[in-house]
Amino acid sequence: MTSAESCFHCGEALKAGQRWTATINGNDEPMCCPGCKAVAETIVASGLKDYYRHRTELPQLSPATEDDEVLTARESLALYDSAALQRQFVASEGTAREATLVIDGISCAACGWLIEHRVNQLNGVEHATLNLSNHRLVIRWQADDIALSQVFEAIYRLGYKAAPFSATEDDARRDREGKQAVRRLAVAGIGMMQVMMLAVPLYAGMAQQYEIFMRFASMILTLPVVLFSARPFFDAAIRDLKSRHLTMDVPVSLAIILAFGASIWSTFNQGVEVYFDSVCMFTFLLLLGRFLEMRARHRMGKAGNNLMTLLPNVALKTDSDGETVIAAEDICRGDRLLLKPGYPVPADGIVISGHSTVDESALTGEYMPVTKAPGDRLIGGTMNVESPLTMEVTDTGADAQLSTIVRLMDRAQQEKPKVALIADSIASRFVAAVLIISGSVFGYWAFQGNDHAFFIALSVLVVTCPCALSLATPTALTAATTALREQGLLISKGHVLETLQRVDRVVFDKTGTLTLGHLSLSEVRPLGELSTDELTRVIASLEEHASHPIARAFRQFSRLPADDIQHHPSQGVSGQVAGRHYRFGRADFACQNPPAIPPSDTGQWLLLASDDQPLGWFLLNDSVRHSAAPLVAHLQSQGIRVALLTGDPSRSADQVGKDLNIEDVRLGLSPEDKLAIVRQWQSEGETVLMVGDGINDVPVLAGADVSLAVNDATDLAKTNADTLLTNGRLEVIADALNVSGRTRSVIRQNIGWALLYNLIALPLAAAGLVPPWAAAIGMSFSSLLVVLNALRLTRRPKHHIIET
Repeated sequence: MTSAESCFHCGEALKAGQRWTATINGNDEPMCCPGCKAVAETIVASGLKDYYRHRTELPQLSPATEDDEVLTARESLALYDSAALQRQFVASEGTAREATLVIDGISCAACGWLIEHRVNQLNGVEHATLNLSNHRLVIRWQADDIALSQVFEAIYRLGYKAAPFSATEDDARRDREGKQAVRRLAVAGIGMMQVMMLAVPLYAGMAQQYEIFMRFASMILTLPVVLFSARPFFDAAIRDLKSRHLTMDVPVSLAIILAFGASIWSTFNQGVEVYFDSVCMFTFLLLLGRFLEMRARHRMGKAGNNLMTLLPNVALKTDSDGETVIAAEDICRGDRLLLKPGYPVPADGIVISGHSTVDESALTGEYMPVTKAPGDRLIGGTMNVESPLTMEVTDTGADAQLSTIVRLMDRAQQEKPKVALIADSIASRFVAAVLIISGSVFGYWAFQGNDHAFFIALSVLVVTCPCALSLATPTALTAATTALREQGLLISKGHVLETLQRVDRVVFDKTGTLTLGHLSLSEVRPLGELSTDELTRVIASLEEHASHPIARAFRQFSRLPADDIQHHPSQGVSGQVAGRHYRFGRADFACQNPPAIPPSDTGQWLLLASDDQPLGWFLLNDSVRHSAAPLVAHLQSQGIRVALLTGDPSRSADQVGKDLNIEDVRLGLSPEDKLAIVRQWQSEGETVLMVGDGINDVPVLAGADVSLAVNDATDLAKTNADTLLTNGRLEVIADALNVSGRTRSVIRQNIGWALLYNLIALPLAAAGLVPPWAAAIGMSFSSLLVVLNALRLTRRPKHHIIET
């Protein structure tokens, strides 16, 4: 890795007179500066000396070389302790903090192992997980025990740089990766076409002097394919061998190197055959399969990043001094912002004044704009469509809903379900078996005196490469997760897809889950000379500036001029409308001698009166979601049991259960009661899906086999749920169950095809019936078939499984 004249840590050349050393594995290793010496001693003191054994490349970053440089870095890193800066990328939950950082300078798996283990050793850090595929470090810590700048400094002292995750930078990295993949694919494709064109006369037969020329031309054209296009396979194989973990890159690299080396030997020694065309074809088709898999993976990553880029850079703040344009980073909770038509919402908040429609399609998948009125919630990144709105900010930065969704997506990508781990384990063992079988085949045919023993073994190595087996599961999971997100279901845990397919009981909360969670006007019974329309306009005028649930039930109605409005807590509201005095609320508040309350199994009757004369009864009820009934019917038709557990002790829950044909309805339950009931079902062997929205649902959401929080759920419920429904359409649950089943089928098809192909191809190749070029085609098309089959899951159905 390093020479005696270079630094053992960074590889820099040593200058004359430099005598710094650090003791590593019992040896005094040379260091170029005090900075490298300090980093090396930190690594050894932390018990992480295996870093030097596992690394495959030298660090890309030079650590601090002088004490004053460390001091300057520490002063700069202290800026990350600023509350204003942390608001943009740090999520808070009590004293706990969570952030996503991007690490610069990672060159191999050992770098990631070193960073992850060192950060996890810091006092106050609860957990730190590094995703090597995108170099993101998700870290959770206790703010009372450690400052964020100390985490940055620990990473810096290892020789790396950390920065807050930026969607823009991540997109730039993906673009660079995509462009490089296209370049490698193009070089391999062009090389394959040219070499195959030259191979035709070689196979057809020609004069010896021309054959030698064709072979040398093919070798030269194959050289950039091997050195440039196939380099990722070689780098990964070296890394895997260093870490003693076999993946498909090992046999792929061996096949390319052996076929290319053997063909060069045949070219210079006039051997029987050359396989430059097979090398190019093998590399191109394998790169094509990986390119398609990368595109599917990038599509999911861009889905989250696109959400973050929806937030504008500036906002229009309104206060007593007028309107001021401010940067989005300067928005604080409590600020009042003016939203003009056609402009995005810069932060989460509530509408203070104005009526308009808001396009939430980027978040929920619903293409119809949603009507917004005073008191309604706004989500940062959505688009105001029709009229100006004034909003009050409730959440910004990392606490906003878009940031929460991106963190959940990162968590889902970092977690592997059991089926993926099993597939990885099978693939690793299969690689070892392939290498042993290839060596055995070569030994057998060599012992038999067959001149083609090497190429027969090469065919075995190529044709049985477990590329398809390795791609079978992750490609299907990525495609399914992306498809569900586009339909409005965000998966945040890795086990969801494999658990959903086993669900045999779905448990619903009532308020806010099966119902909309807000009151609606169900019935009007006039008692005097005013019509229904006139009565609702009077109440809408009285409740115009109120924000309680009863007031929101009358926002849809037109208003009349009103004054002298007075709100009476727990009783009602009174005021002058069109010169006449009205009282609206409880019957005993509206008038002294109210008429008898009409009978009703559900809801609440309120009375409107004027001059102590009753004018009309109004029945307010929490309306059931339109998609609830067809969803319950669909689940029951599939043999899935449905139950309703609610903390509401009133008879309205019984009525909801009756309306939706749910027989198992349990009322007045505490959070502990709900969890105990679910535990009982689980002990009987049932797999339970819990759907809820409130704080009282948090224990049962965490305890269920798989859990789902609806879009209006509390932040705590969203955090403890495995999935998040972003558009409020319950029928998406049926789609999710369907997609999970299809995903299982696709994974089984992929693994079955990969194993069947290898079982058929291996004996044929070992018998010498499959030449290397045919083996390359067979293996590559097997991988392509697996990827294309998995991508079927990304097709969005023309209609939902159930219609509402």
